[in-house]
Amino acid sequence: MKALIVEDEVLAAKRLARTLSENFPDIEVLGITDSVRGTVDWLGTHDAPDVIFMDVELSDGDCFEIFRQVRIKSQIIMTTAYDAYAVKAFEAGSIDYLLKPIGLEALTRAVTRCRTRVAGSDIEAVLKALSGRSGNQAPRYKRRWIVRLGDRIIPVDIDDVAYFISEDKANSMVLSDGSRYIVDFTMDTLEHQLDPEKFFRISRGCIVARHAVKSVIRYFNGRLKLSAEPACDTELLVSRARVDDFLAWLE
Repeated sequence: MKALIVEDEVLAAKRLARTLSENFPDIEVLGITDSVRGTVDWLGTHDAPDVIFMDVELSDGDCFEIFRQVRIKSQIIMTTAYDAYAVKAFEAGSIDYLLKPIGLEALTRAVTRCRTRVAGSDIEAVLKALSGRSGNQAPRYKRRWIVRLGDRIIPVDIDDVAYFISEDKANSMVLSDGSRYIVDFTMDTLEHQLDPEKFFRISRGCIVARHAVKSVIRYFNGRLKLSAEPACDTELLVSRARVDDFLAWLE
């Protein structure tokens, strides 16, 4: 497997590279970066590695900024001294979350999980080639969110989400049962993570699921007003520029 290490502490980066070399001879470390900008530049000029060992806090920001700037196809194993980023790490698609100092047992678990996923991806690619469908791979959309309520971590299936709404400078995920959770993503990021067959961005501040739309009426200035389940305190309005696309999507 090919690997990239993203780590701004020189000794920590060397220690991880040495541990990988001594215990996992099939893993080749292609490079080490120490910043958001350096990682984005590296990923833009190299083939995607199989796995990226990624520290959270880098010299010029946190690693989540990397995901906002570039699409990452590699498996991600987060490495950090803090447990506060666990939810965001898994939301970003990390397959494991290792706390420093990284023990060999935890590292082995993460590498094994990565190997399984890489092998599965290789098998899938072969099957697509054999079936004549080896063209562009379909986008991978979010199927589950992890939200935190106090000390509890709650998995949320994407089919249970009714809509995402921006209110009071915060973005919330509203479930079909009326539950509401704050999400730490912009609407632009959410839009790209959601299956467009199931979700539609009706305005700058709202993305709605098809199953949540109960009725639509004409509204002032060429817009549409939605009635959704569960009901929303804020009016759900389809902007005039998106009306035609929304009606086509709804059909």
